[in-house]
Amino acid sequence: MAYYFTSISRNFRSFSYVGGRLGVQARSMAIRAMLGVAGLLLSGCGWRNDKSQPVIEFSRVPQADQGGRDKHDIIEGRVTGAAPGEQIVLYAKSGNWWVQPLPSRPFTKIQKFSNWTNATHLGTEYAALLVKPGFAAPAELPSLPGRGGLVSAVAIVKGANAAPSPSIHFSGYEWRVRNAVSSRGGKDRPYDPKNAWTDATGALHLRIARSANEWSCAEVSNTRSLGYGTYSFTVRDTSHLEPAGVFGMFTWDYARADQSFGEAAIEISRWGDPAAKNAQYILQPHYVAANVDRFTAPSGALTHSFHWEPGRMSFRTTRGPTRDEKAPVIAEHVFTSGIPVPGIESVRMNLYVYSQRSKVAFANGAEVVIEKFEYLP
Repeated sequence: MAYYFTSISRNFRSFSYVGGRLGVQARSMAIRAMLGVAGLLLSGCGWRNDKSQPVIEFSRVPQADQGGRDKHDIIEGRVTGAAPGEQIVLYAKSGNWWVQPLPSRPFTKIQKFSNWTNATHLGTEYAALLVKPGFAAPAELPSLPGRGGLVSAVAIVKGANAAPSPSIHFSGYEWRVRNAVSSRGGKDRPYDPKNAWTDATGALHLRIARSANEWSCAEVSNTRSLGYGTYSFTVRDTSHLEPAGVFGMFTWDYARADQSFGEAAIEISRWGDPAAKNAQYILQPHYVAANVDRFTAPSGALTHSFHWEPGRMSFRTTRGPTRDEKAPVIAEHVFTSGIPVPGIESVRMNLYVYSQRSKVAFANGAEVVIEKFEYLP
């Protein structure tokens, strides 16, 4: 039977990661089909597939790696048959099994349509446990518990042979390039890795391009969590951006899904209103008035930055390609309430179309060039 399981695992991995472009639904269908074949094979060995038991599926599996805290990726899946109140606990294997994404944030909530998503540090294998309320997740385990007691289901998968997303190097860091659909802006849109690249000078280009009668967007995310410190982005002229275009520089932490993902952002957009100011500093949730500070970003090269420290985030935009204190200040603002704490966040940049309440349609495509990203602890 070991041979059949190995073949099934290899076939599924080949199906799931061709081009790195298959969506969650397609991959979930693939693994359900493979699990069905496994059930038929096992029935010949005297094993009965009990449909009353919950089932955990993986739809995105990070690459196999010896592990460590320097790099992380996204892991996703779906659970069928979960009872109310049950959650997912993730582990990555690096010698022993280590709870993910952090010992302080061991639980992954099951979302709408029974999907689940979180970040994980890398390992040679990955595991998802469906657990009942009251389960205490050990930070480290030599072996995983089996189903029973407070554990309703266990699924284990080997790390993929290659990363599920392509990556590029920019300003001394590795950045994951999004290759999955996102609903940012109020509509599901494709994100094409071809819309993010670096040029001969090392500058990063992000693009919105027409693709199959739809606008495809771009996003990159740092594979490391940097924590407290100063983040700065030197950006060429963005005054050409259409009112419905959005360029964002922000932090995002999957482990804080219940806290607006710990998002703090500098965003260049008029949000579909040609008469609106074209930039803002923001802490989520955006519907808290004190969490948004709007300003006007002029034409020309600008350097946007924020300094993140306990209980305080200080945002600033200056003219020119430098964060020098003598540079002319365009805007600045300090937030002291609702400040997130470091976790497994990544700093990201994206360029996408806003359509939720836009007064004008997006018409011509867009390109933004980031000359440099810099982080100082």
